[in-house]
This record gives sequence, structure tokens and C-alpha cells, in this order.
Amino acid sequence: MTAPSPALIDDLAATPGDLIILGVGGKMGPTLARLAKRAAPDKRVIGVARFSEPGARARLESVGVECIETDLLDRAGVARLPKIANVIFMAGRKFGSTGNVPLTWAMNALVPAYVAEAFAASRIIVFSTACVYAFAPIKGPGANEAAPLTPSGEYANSCVARERVFEHFSRVHGTRGRFIRLSYAIDMRYGVLHDIARKVIDGTPIDLGMAAVNVIWQGDANTQILRSLRACTAPMSGLNISGGIQRVRDLAIGLGRRLGRSPRFASREAGDAWVIDCSEARRLFGPLAIPIETLLDWTAEWVARGGASLGKETHFEARDGNY
Repeated sequence: MTAPSPALIDDLAATPGDLIILGVGGKMGPTLARLAKRAAPDKRVIGVARFSEPGARARLESVGVECIETDLLDRAGVARLPKIANVIFMAGRKFGSTGNVPLTWAMNALVPAYVAEAFAASRIIVFSTACVYAFAPIKGPGANEAAPLTPSGEYANSCVARERVFEHFSRVHGTRGRFIRLSYAIDMRYGVLHDIARKVIDGTPIDLGMAAVNVIWQGDANTQILRSLRACTAPMSGLNISGGIQRVRDLAIGLGRRLGRSPRFASREAGDAWVIDCSEARRLFGPLAIPIETLLDWTAEWVARGGASLGKETHFEARDGNY
């Protein structure tokens, strides 16, 4: 996940300035920070988070990532951060949103205002989600970047708010950036494939209500996100990042074949889902390094031998936007 490609090394070398990652402590942040440092060892890579997980800060510092402990809900704390030329904004709240909706809106809509003010002169790459779109037919290409942002559920609507707040300040200040509308990055310890494989092994019925998904190896996702620094626009604009559309039934059957188990299914397949068209990212960055068949091979082997799990389900089957 943290081995840089020649294209990433070239793109970061051609991108002026150092890098600060806001919200580095999440599921993808540590690998993105390591990847950036390995690709650009002469640049400062700074990670900002609360660092509530024991050992997280020390692990990043051991590979040369500078760490700053800050609560991004503290406006003054955000204002004190060093004004670095390139920002990766990874902060946000999804899981637990239903239990504390006001905090979700604060993290996803208020924090962006603080960051957009503080880093108006920087390039800002903003983590977003495919959930900002409405469902698209699973037999089509998926929602592209021009599709209207009309999602369901408070979480998804707070993510639209995050984009709109950054877009406002981008228009006011001329800030360049991108909204990374990411769909399901795969880490062996977490992700849609991990969830499906566990259900196959346990004999748990797999809900087919969300009949299709896009998935991408986390290393590919992080690479494209960092390379997006050379594809910024003003005003900021969306960029879909993931792999091709995959039917959940086919993924389960493929994993079941590798695991020697027959998957069980529940509910009927709907004709639409949160699926996206990533052709613009392919045009910008070329094909993915890791294809879906390899991801299925790796996931089946990992789960079969009892590999570690983060213990966090994706809830990919949720059609109501509640997490």
C-alpha cells in the first residue's frame, strides 16, 4: 500500500511545496502519509490528528512524518497550523452519524470552513464520498462528476455540505483543489470484500439490496489522491476515484469459490445503487495497478488464514444512508 509508483514520484516532484494531511489518524491516513513520504522523501510530510489511538503518532514519526496534535473542531487550533502549500483533507465523520447527527454536521460542514479559511492559498484535496450522488442504474456506467448531488440520509447530505463549503471559499479566494468522491478503498483488514468474505465463511446471509459497488485497492486510491495535486481546479471540482462496478452477488460467488464455501443471499437485488463512473480518473492517471481478481485472491487468503481485522463493517448494504 505504501510502495510509490514512478508516476507518483514524478508528480510529487513536480508539485511545489510540502504536504500536510489533516485527519491523518483514520483508516487510510497512515498509509497515505507513508506513501507520500516514500514518494517524496525530501518534502516535509505533516500529519494532523488528535492521535487518540495508542502508538499511532509514534509509528508515523518513525518513518519521518511530522505530527501535530490538534482537534480540528478548534478553530484557533486550525489557524495555528503551519501554512503548507499542499493539503490533504481527510477529516470527517460517518460511522456513528445516526447516534450523534449534530456532531456529524459539525465535522463535515463546520470544520471545512475553518480549513478553507486557514489554507486559502494552498492546494486542497478533499476526501468526499460517492454517497453525494443519488443512486444510479447498476447496468449503466454509474454517476459521473456532472451528476446532481441529491443523496439520501443526513450523513450523505452533510458530505454535500462539506463540498459546498469548500467550493464557496474556493470561489471567494481562488483556492485550487479537488473533491475526491471515493468509493470503498480495500485494505485486507477492512472493506466491502473483507465484509463479504467474513459473511461467506460464517454462513451469514449477504444482503443484495445494494446490488453493486465500486472497490479499489487502497494503495491505488492513495496514489491517485496524491497525484490529484497536479489535477487541481479553481473553483474546486469533483473527481470520482474507484474501480469498475461490481455486482455484490458476483463478488460473493468469487470469494466463495476461493474459500470453498457457498454464499447465502438475502433480499432481492435492486436495479440501482451508489455506483460511479471513474473514466475521468482513468484518463488522468491510467489503469489501476491491482485488478479485482487479485483483490479477491488476496482477500480470500487473508480471511481464510485469520488475518487481522479492524472490526469495522462498511455497512455497504445500507440504502437509507444511515450509519
